[in-house]
This record gives sequence, C-alpha cells and structure tokens, in this order.
Amino acid sequence: MRMSHAGCALLLVLLCALNASAQQRPLLTEDVDIIPPGTLRIEAGIDFMQNAKFPLSGLTGDLTRVGVIGINVGLSPNVEFQIDGVVQNVLSVNSITMPSPIPLELASGSTSTNDTGDFTLSTKIKLRNETRHGPSLGFRFGVQLPNSNETRGIGLNQINAYGTVLIGKKFGRDGRVNTFGNLGLGILTAPLEPFTQNDVLLYGIASIIRINKRINFAGEINGRANTRRGNAPLGTESQSEARLGMQIKASGLRFDFAGIAGLTDFSSRSGVTFGVTYDTPVIFTPVK
Repeated sequence: MRMSHAGCALLLVLLCALNASAQQRPLLTEDVDIIPPGTLRIEAGIDFMQNAKFPLSGLTGDLTRVGVIGINVGLSPNVEFQIDGVVQNVLSVNSITMPSPIPLELASGSTSTNDTGDFTLSTKIKLRNETRHGPSLGFRFGVQLPNSNETRGIGLNQINAYGTVLIGKKFGRDGRVNTFGNLGLGILTAPLEPFTQNDVLLYGIASIIRINKRINFAGEINGRANTRRGNAPLGTESQSEARLGMQIKASGLRFDFAGIAGLTDFSSRSGVTFGVTYDTPVIFTPVK
C-alpha cells in the first residue's frame, strides 16, 4: 500500500510537465549533468526520520541527521568529484532486540545514542551529452568509508563500493522537465560474516520540474535491492524510499525541503528533510 501511494505521487510529479540543471538536493538520485568546471557546490541539510531501523544493532527509533553535507567539485567539463556524509546521527531509541546481534556501548537505561556518519567519496563522469532524440549518459563510482563506530548502534563501520550508470532526458519547452535515473551495483560488506559480501542492485528514478525561475518541484524513488535468495546478511537489507518536495531559489542560495516515505520493511517509516545549496563562482583553473 505504501509503495502504491508513493508511486502515484512520483508519477504525478513526472507528468506535471512544467527542469532544472544539475540540481541535487533534496534528491538522492544523481543527475547526469556536471557542475561548471572550477566551481564548488556546497550542500548542507538536516533530516528527521521516524521509526528508523538498524537490524545489525537491533535498534529502532527516531533518527535525526545533523549536518547532511555534500561538496561537489567541477574538475572539467565532464568530470565531477564528490564528498557526501553526515556529521552527526542522533537516534532516540524506541526499542532494542535482545540480545543485540553485535556488542553495543550504550549506557544502562540509555534512551538515545549518537555517532558520526560514514562518508562517501565519488567521481561522476559525463559520457554523452543529450541530443534531440537521445538521452545523456554518465557513470558514477565511489567508495563508502568506515567512519562510524558500530558499537554506537547506528553505523556499520564497513568499506562499501558502488558503480552506477546515469541516464537523463529533458522534456517540455526549454527543458522544463528534467527526468533522470540511476542503475548499478553496490558491493556491501557483510558485517557479521567474514570474507562475505552482498551485491545489491542500486536504482533511482527522479524528476525536477521548473515552475518558474525560483521554484522547482522534485520527486524520486531511490533505493537498493537484495540480489540474494532468501534473507540478506544483516546490515545489507533492501531499502527504498520516495521523496517529494520543492527547491526555492533566494538570495543566491537554493533552499529545499521534502517529505520522505519508506517503501520496504527495513526503511524508515517516514521523514522530512530540509537543506540549502550554494554554488560558488569559478575559484580555480579547471583541468583542460
């Protein structure tokens, strides 16, 4: 039922037919477009998630992500380097599976825990510009670093790798509807099973619809799917969510907000995200 409602909401966004260039937040799906060479894009936000689930630690609760940051660097007309992560995750614990699958360092009777998020380093390469009848194409690959402490119950403290193919096409007058998608593979380390990994399918479909010079609608479905038969190893379960929100340009910044709906058993039930994006002018000489 939740999948049906979220799918209808996204379909409404895709059919409204009213774009944007490479504008990311509040979406997770990656656009094919590259930011201008020699510039930086700095994103910062905060997320509030209800009924977040952490099967590896056995914790569930309401999660606040403080300092959801992204730094994108335009290295050349077709290459962009990215750093993404969360400065601090704070979980208000509602329940815990006993015994926990892993040892936890939580004070007796504690009702909350916090930890740094795992940061990701990525490179995006635009392989083909969009034509009148054909889509733009790109490729993005990266690695997630083990910055978190698994004993805090929130992070996995594992090294994971991924690669996705990016595709995009603009529609309508002046490309007012920017539709793009991602499809690829994530190689996730199984935290409790030595020398074991879970190769998951990564996917996303999104659209940004320009209403006027200052306001865009944005929506997506984004997630990962377990490719193993039966249950996935703890910490590598299928997860998916739908986001529907807006981008508003003002005072040289782009503000954004979106509602979030979880689509799988291991996703957060619902949530909201708020953020701001600043694109710098050219600050260094890009690679020729």
